[in-house]
Amino acid sequence: MKHVLSIFFILCSIQFSSAQLFSKERVLNNENFDKARLSYGYYLGFNVYDYNFDYHTDVKDIQVLKSTGFNVGLLGNVRINDYIDIRIEPGLVISRRELNYSQTFFTGIDFEDKDLSREIQSTFIHIPLLVKFSAKRINNIKPFVVAGISTALNLSSQQDNPDDNSKNVFRVTKNNLYYELGIGIDLYLTWFKFTPSIRGVFSMQDELIKDIDPNSRWTRNISQMQTRGLFINFTFQ
Repeated sequence: MKHVLSIFFILCSIQFSSAQLFSKERVLNNENFDKARLSYGYYLGFNVYDYNFDYHTDVKDIQVLKSTGFNVGLLGNVRINDYIDIRIEPGLVISRRELNYSQTFFTGIDFEDKDLSREIQSTFIHIPLLVKFSAKRINNIKPFVVAGISTALNLSSQQDNPDDNSKNVFRVTKNNLYYELGIGIDLYLTWFKFTPSIRGVFSMQDELIKDIDPNSRWTRNISQMQTRGLFINFTFQ
């Protein structure tokens, strides 16, 4: 993920340098692009998902090993005025997380090494509804912040699976609700608008499906488990 962030900031730095921010005379690319009431596009990007845990009693925290995932989707944008837009960004999000438990979760019982690890692979249909607040355009650059809510359908949730951790199946909720906050830069190129952005995604609900056994070592002490995610998207309009 460090490499992804480096690429993001390098791209932004290159464009800032070439834009000549302090020049008063600059040829504007796509000068009337933002005047359209409706506009469309698509995006590609990367994600890193994490979990935030709350516990009933103090224990050593469950460690989440994170992997870089992939995002792809479409963009629909409605212009409200020069500084505010409403947008919807339905897409497909693929991610992977691995939970590593401390041996303290299994104190007093026999366990195997495989019991200390659970893999969660997720494929989401992710649908954000966002409000974009833009600054004034400077030459061929327009920075913005974005905020909103999103819902996601986890196609890999295992919510309805009758098996649980006793059979190595870690279950999470199928439908989730999040709030999102982010920043980005619209870069007006000769033929299209290119937008790198970075956004945080935060769950608003508990996503854990408890094991059938109320004394399950994997889920008994977890009072709440919520997703935290980071998206880096590259949008083309």
